[in-house]
Amino acid sequence: MEYVREFQPAPPQSGIIASGVYTAGRRIADIPIEEAGEWAKKSGHVVWIGLLEPDRELLSRVQAQFHLHELAIEDAEHPHQRPKIEQYGDALFIVARTAQLIEGRVTFGETHLFVGSGYIVSVRHGPSTSYAAVRQHWESCPHSLAKGEDFVLYAILDFIVDNYMPVLEQIEDEVEAIEDKVLLKPMTGPDIERLYMLRRDLLRLRNAALPLVEVCRRLTSADLPQIHSAMHPLFRDVTDHIRTVQEKIDSLREVLAFAFEASLLVGQSQETAISKKLASWAAILAVPTAFAGIYGMNFTDMPELRMEYGYPMVLATIALICAVLYWRFRKNGWL
Repeated sequence: MEYVREFQPAPPQSGIIASGVYTAGRRIADIPIEEAGEWAKKSGHVVWIGLLEPDRELLSRVQAQFHLHELAIEDAEHPHQRPKIEQYGDALFIVARTAQLIEGRVTFGETHLFVGSGYIVSVRHGPSTSYAAVRQHWESCPHSLAKGEDFVLYAILDFIVDNYMPVLEQIEDEVEAIEDKVLLKPMTGPDIERLYMLRRDLLRLRNAALPLVEVCRRLTSADLPQIHSAMHPLFRDVTDHIRTVQEKIDSLREVLAFAFEASLLVGQSQETAISKKLASWAAILAVPTAFAGIYGMNFTDMPELRMEYGYPMVLATIALICAVLYWRFRKNGWL
């Protein structure tokens, strides 16, 4: 599912971003946290609360309304959790990692989701795109939103996974630029450092995305009564998206590995060409050096020293041998 996205760091303010109640897929009221529990108990009503960087006091208020488990609240208060799904009584607690490309580096945030009968609470930590786009999109499709809190869970997870792709597309553009550059000249130190950073970021992104496959598998199992069987195909669709992200990441990592290997081969090829040139010129210069060494020994009895045309003959011989060597090296591609 595609949404209108705005890839900017999360705003600095924290607290309650949205707190609304829906019936038949339509928002009927914005409510205070203290009334959320009563609204969630009403048949056909769903409370959707969005929190950004909440403090303990705010989480405790939400906990009191929905009787959330203390361990889940502790996890939601302290980010840096692995993507996972936990069941606490009648409620589900899900952790997903979000990703954005900020100043050339992949930066990760977290979304913690509490899902129970008649309610869903999203808690965002760190860099992530606002879920306002999800609300706006599905509020325009009340028939879908009327399916309940498990549909909202699907919409958020789908949005998180879809937001991995723009990050990968930006990295792919840079990888293609590296590919074009690597065949022209060997990589410099900063180029190699950037390549290493990209490969490491891609690995971290893979580690953030891939555990969601297990999360979606659990969501499609029959042992979670909070998720209606009609929603299972939607969560399997999210799994397919994650697999696509995984394949994209793996292909980009392979391309970066090939780029590094190609850079090494180009560097070795250039070093070999330079070595051949130096060896060729050294062989050519060895000829006049040898002649000069022979006739520079200053022996008294050296017949050639008394020849009338000895000097021009030696110069001609040197020039001829050097010319032949130059021609042979040039023909072999060494010069």
